Amino acid sequence: MNWAALGSALARTLGLIVVTYAGALALGLLLAICRISPVPPLRAAGTAYVTIFRNVPLLVLLVLFTFGLPNVGLLVPLYYNAALAMALYWAAFVCEVVRSGVRTVPRGQIEAARALGLTVGQCLSQVVMPQALRSMVQPLANIFIGSALGTALAAAAGVTELTFWYQQQANLAGRPLTAFAVVTVIYVAITLTSGLIAGRIERRVAIHR
Repeated sequence: MNWAALGSALARTLGLIVVTYAGALALGLLLAICRISPVPPLRAAGTAYVTIFRNVPLLVLLVLFTFGLPNVGLLVPLYYNAALAMALYWAAFVCEVVRSGVRTVPRGQIEAARALGLTVGQCLSQVVMPQALRSMVQPLANIFIGSALGTALAAAAGVTELTFWYQQQANLAGRPLTAFAVVTVIYVAITLTSGLIAGRIERRVAIHR
């Protein structure tokens, strides 16, 4: 069992999870702003993005980016290529969570904030988002867990993460069950830890209601 390679694969997986989720959060928030914008073209663009990316399998998207980008002259390292594809994919789901969270805030509060002279940005950051966050913690945690498990598909794009390491151990070392058990324990640990952290955050936010 190549433990040094396992450590490297784990580090790559954790890095991929962080980069993917951070990118999905940033883009998803921007898309949500577009979807709730009073400007029709922005709403249409946000709706089109979410509709397309939520209906394309992640594996198809990874393969498309891996083999499609070089054909148009964009040579991106496989690691960042996979991170970009997964961030674009999960951003569509983050967008819908944020939009649903915003809709839980009573419209009267938004109108009152606008009547007091707050700009759209101030209204979102100071009135809407602090309240919407309470209903968004668990759905966003579910997306994090989904994106963490989804990194296993990056092996299909040639990224040397945990699943790629498992394939190497199964093919070269001839110990597929041991390698599978190790990878399974790691993924379970990641998901359970994420769920526990999300639960604590949700309870802490709920105290301030």
